[in-house]
Amino acid sequence: MKAAILVFPGSNCDRDLQVAFEQAGADVTMVWHKDHTLPAGTDIVGVPGGFSYGDYLRCGAIAANSPICRSLKDHVERGGYALGVCNGFQILTETRILPGALIRNADLKYLCRTVPLIVKTADSDFTRDWSVGDELQIPIAHHDGNYRADDALLNRLRESDRIAFTYGDTPNGSSADIAGVLSENRRVLGMMPHPERASDEALGGTDGRAMFRTLTSALISA
Repeated sequence: MKAAILVFPGSNCDRDLQVAFEQAGADVTMVWHKDHTLPAGTDIVGVPGGFSYGDYLRCGAIAANSPICRSLKDHVERGGYALGVCNGFQILTETRILPGALIRNADLKYLCRTVPLIVKTADSDFTRDWSVGDELQIPIAHHDGNYRADDALLNRLRESDRIAFTYGDTPNGSSADIAGVLSENRRVLGMMPHPERASDEALGGTDGRAMFRTLTSALISA
């Protein structure tokens, strides 16, 4: 299984995502933001956390218009997989690959701690190793993690079972406690918490490890 990890000026979780995928058995290539194409045979694109372009304008807005994000859009439109974490989730909403928007946390403070995360669907290659209602302990590190969706969008997400995760105790004011959402074809996941930071005992926990192993296994057998 081949994974491509995008790297922007200001990315700081790209190597963490690389290690998590490699430990799960993936062949990983790092791809610079000025590149125009993804490596041939890419199965999944990882869009990492950090502060792309210094979070100027809006978080993820400048990155969403970088050359490589044009290839990212083409990739997902062809049915390819993508995982956006934290700033990566912000980029996925700015590209309109995923719906909704991410704004400043409700208390206007940067948050960095481990939070309880509730699995809301097991019907995806990202979450298949868990059961609905499972509680995970996953770190967050964001200032703009407040996911906003109007009532119409929330109804669509619920009816199509596309809410992947909610917070057990919402830290940032997100609509309906949402921490992660899926695309319509369920092959793109955006989430604010960092599963790659909970994939090794040395990091203090392994609750995020299953996502990478399950996803890699699914794509290898596809």
